[in-house]
Amino acid sequence: MHPAVPIAAANPGAAATPGTPNDEEALYWLALRMTPGLGTRKAGQLLGVLRTPQSIFRASRSELEAAGLSPSLAQSMVSGCAFDDAADQQQKAREAGAVLVPVTSAAYPPALRQIFDPPPVLFARGRLDLLGTLMLGVVGTRRPTPYGIAAATRLATDLAGAGLTIASGMARGVDTSAHQGALEAGAGTVAVFGSGVDQIYPAENRKLAERIASQGLIISEFPMAFPPYPQNFPIRNRIISGMSVGVLVVEGSEYSGSAITAKLAAEQGREVFAVPGNITSKMSWGPNLLIKQGAKLVQEWNDVVTELKPEDRRRLTDQCRKRLKIEGDNSVETIGGGPASLMSRVSLGILGLLRPDAATGLDHIVESVESASSSEVIAALFELELAGLVRQLPGKSYIRVWVD
Repeated sequence: MHPAVPIAAANPGAAATPGTPNDEEALYWLALRMTPGLGTRKAGQLLGVLRTPQSIFRASRSELEAAGLSPSLAQSMVSGCAFDDAADQQQKAREAGAVLVPVTSAAYPPALRQIFDPPPVLFARGRLDLLGTLMLGVVGTRRPTPYGIAAATRLATDLAGAGLTIASGMARGVDTSAHQGALEAGAGTVAVFGSGVDQIYPAENRKLAERIASQGLIISEFPMAFPPYPQNFPIRNRIISGMSVGVLVVEGSEYSGSAITAKLAAEQGREVFAVPGNITSKMSWGPNLLIKQGAKLVQEWNDVVTELKPEDRRRLTDQCRKRLKIEGDNSVETIGGGPASLMSRVSLGILGLLRPDAATGLDHIVESVESASSSEVIAALFELELAGLVRQLPGKSYIRVWVD
């Protein structure tokens, strides 16, 4: 028996955000999510056989049983009992400004789709375009030391400046610092909730959540209004690692949630990074152990970037070069023999000073670039290095890199 679709009937042609389903399609996805007893893996199994939620709910009981459901669960789906809850979820999502991102959507994170048990549906508030960017998970303890807070903030800021989107869980401590660092860099950040996207936890992060929903993105696989139960957080961690190119652990005990996330990342074939810590601090046991087990030791942003796949590094380089281009006089000198690249005067001054065959010290660069403070010079060198136009050598010296 085909279930009723009350909201779709009232508004069947409602327009959807690009990459998201319309109202009728969303209702079927929500019904799939809200069916009691149908977990993530079983839902994925059904989609693998019947392809769409519409086909699943239009299937007969025998067809559903043949697809792997128990008789009782197949009967529950045939009855359409989940559509009342789905309609309620749809209304709550509208009120919260949330949209649905199914696993079949072009907006769904490509890397997340490849894991063993991808969520069939993500609830999202904010910039959906961030789901298609290169993400790095940054995780750690809820009780960081001042060193852990400083390291998480600094690295997140620098890595966001390098073009990576910082993903974390918006928990107290390291997660919060990571999100704040990315926002300070003027970049977007993705917060993965262990509750509904309308349930802010912890409460003191309400302002941070509002800023992320505006400048970044909040996502969750849990339905609207779903509370932040403790058992939800290990489940959501697989999303942080699954949609990321790697996971960076800043601080955490040996058996902490961040250690679980690192283990998930390794199982998913992602890179694992760790910030070394004081051997006398309990909060350093987790990352120090990960380093002993083969995780990449991270002291600065470039320790992460150099470990990425070549195609990902090229993508970051292209992004940075585009950011360096600004409006200006077309008579600006050419770089690498190509068309004029319109860059800041500080960056151009540095490039005019540096040579590819001889290193130039930082102090000399600062003194030689006129009308620029030392902080402006350092910032310009940072961006030029990200763009692959300048290389830093030991002893705080730099050379220019020829670009084909």
